[in-house]
Amino acid sequence: MRIASLGSGSKGNATLVSHEETTILVDCGFSLRQFERRLSKLGLDPSDIDAILLTHEHSDHGAGVERLSSRYDISVWATTGTACAVFNSSFAYRGVCGGRSIQIGCFEILPVTVPHDAGEPVQYVFCHTSSGKRLGILTDTGHITAHIIQAYDNLDGLLLEFNYDQVMLETGPYPYPVKQRVSGDLGHLSNDQSLHLLRQINTSSLNCLIVGHISEKNNSPTIVTQQLNQLEDIPTPVLASQESGFGWTIV
Repeated sequence: MRIASLGSGSKGNATLVSHEETTILVDCGFSLRQFERRLSKLGLDPSDIDAILLTHEHSDHGAGVERLSSRYDISVWATTGTACAVFNSSFAYRGVCGGRSIQIGCFEILPVTVPHDAGEPVQYVFCHTSSGKRLGILTDTGHITAHIIQAYDNLDGLLLEFNYDQVMLETGPYPYPVKQRVSGDLGHLSNDQSLHLLRQINTSSLNCLIVGHISEKNNSPTIVTQQLNQLEDIPTPVLASQESGFGWTIV
């Protein structure tokens, strides 16, 4: 199993999970032209994608999904709440529900309900049905809940949001209401919250840790790396960027 990103941040997100003949796209917050250009750098064509999983309706995750799906006839999976907020009533999609696994190709995929200021947001945990390897994607989450800890325990790979540093957010340029939204229970994960999750789950089998959705104004890769150095027995993290995401990484 492998994972790559076309970009990670508030200006657009798209993540690919692939193994053998199955390639799944999680979110597409880019225009079709930009998506095609970024995808070609990974050696893929849109026709290689078997399905699109949508996490929630915010434009940096869902703006390009309908056009991409329609152009290349790719099936889209989303919760009802997300679909109603993104698609017109005639658009055909396949429904997912938090806590109920779906099967796409060689992957069993668990949608995980998360606290975020969206209609019916979920994140996803992938399990390769033959090897049993598990990969979690967790971004756009306001706080860590007990069921998130349970769902993301004992992973082999994890893409985890480190959105903001608390001090940088408090002293940064955002208006006060935006600061409150970002740091609220339905906002994003801070560095401290993500570190707390890593301390709560069993990371003994974790061989791939990717840091994503890093705020360009309220965080820095240097701060994230310094804080991750506090933890023992975790792999050297891969830092995803807004401009180039990250290349194929083996889980």
